[in-house]
Amino acid sequence: MRNKANSLLKRGLKVVGAGKLLNIIQSEIRHEISNPRFLGVETGKLGAFKLVSDSPGKRDIVLRRQFDSGEEVAVSALLQQEPIEDADDIAFPRGAMAKVCITKPRLSSVLQFDCRVSETGRGSSDFDIERAFYIRSLSSSSPYGGDFFRELDPRLQDALKQYLTSKGISEGLTNFILCHLNKKEQEQYVEWLRKLESTVSQSLKS
Repeated sequence: MRNKANSLLKRGLKVVGAGKLLNIIQSEIRHEISNPRFLGVETGKLGAFKLVSDSPGKRDIVLRRQFDSGEEVAVSALLQQEPIEDADDIAFPRGAMAKVCITKPRLSSVLQFDCRVSETGRGSSDFDIERAFYIRSLSSSSPYGGDFFRELDPRLQDALKQYLTSKGISEGLTNFILCHLNKKEQEQYVEWLRKLESTVSQSLKS
C-alpha cells in the first residue's frame, strides 16, 4: 500500500510539479475542514452499548453490551466498500456492515448475525439480517449448519429481527453506526491528506 502510494506520488510530481501538487492538496484539506459533510445530521445513540474499540488507524469499530444476566451482545461494524448511488437525498455516502454476536453465560456457543445497516432517510436508518450462524464454540473455525437464515420462513426471519431489536439493535444504534463510521472515514481522509502534504513539502526542500 505504501509503495503504491509512493509510486502514485512520484507520478503526480512528474505530471504537475511539486509546488502545484502541494497547492492542490492544501486546497483539498481546506475544503474538507471548512465544509463538514455531516453537520447537523442525526448522530444516533449508543443506548446501553459501550464503544470498546475505535482505533484511529482502523476502519472498524466494536460496541459491547452486558446484561445483568451475564448475556453479552457484541457488534463489529465497518463501512461498505462501495458508495451508495444516487445519494442526494441521504446524509451518508456509505452504508455499513455489522456482525452481531450474542453469547450466554456458562455457554460456549455464539449466535452470529451478519447485518446490513442502511440509511432510510435523513435522520432515520434500519438494518437487515443477511446471514445467521450458530457457532458451537468461540474456538470453532466454522459455524454449525452454515447460514440458516435464508432457509427460514419469512415470519421467523421477522421474529429474529425483532429479537435483535430487543437486544438493543435499535434505530438509535444504527444511526450512531452510520454517523460515526462515515465521520471516521472523513477524518482518516484528512489525516491522509496531511501526511501527503508533509511528504510533498519535504520533497520541495530536498
